[in-house]
Amino acid sequence: MKSANRKSSASKKPANLSIDGELLRAAKKLDINLSQTLEERLAELVKTAQRRQWLEENRPAIDAYNRRVEQRGVFSQGLRRF
Repeated sequence: MKSANRKSSASKKPANLSIDGELLRAAKKLDINLSQTLEERLAELVKTAQRRQWLEENRPAIDAYNRRVEQRGVFSQGLRRF
């Protein structure tokens, strides 16, 4: 799974997008940088999707670990003083 973290030296690629005309006019009027805004939001969405995918892929192992801890406790249970 590739990381959503972007490097500033990453090459930029052109993309064709369709955007609601009114929204585009309003964004331009407010001097909103469309490329930067899209990259930031897209990075957030990719990161969220990657987290969700990782959890789905690892759910069986996480559930098994949690069951084991419930049944046997953690390895240091007899050593800790709190």
